[in-house]
Amino acid sequence: MLLATVVGTVVATRKDERLVSSKLLVARPMDPSGKPEGNYLVAVDTVDAGVGETVLIVSGSSARMAAGLKDCPVDAAIVGIVDHVEVGK
Repeated sequence: MLLATVVGTVVATRKDERLVSSKLLVARPMDPSGKPEGNYLVAVDTVDAGVGETVLIVSGSSARMAAGLKDCPVDAAIVGIVDHVEVGK
């Protein structure tokens, strides 16, 4: 599971028919302190997230288990919107 910030959207007028009606968002993984790390990725949004929000992303076979994505060609899915992150010392 990845912690990430949504930084943009993707519009694809032609895509696999199983992805029709799916919202695609660009996200940037980050560490628990909010520092960006890693490469950007495109994820299917299952929780109605928006640009600027901190989200939880699952990838690989777990992404296909997210609500409504069974048997879809998906490698990353947004499955939660994060309200707060707290890390102990």
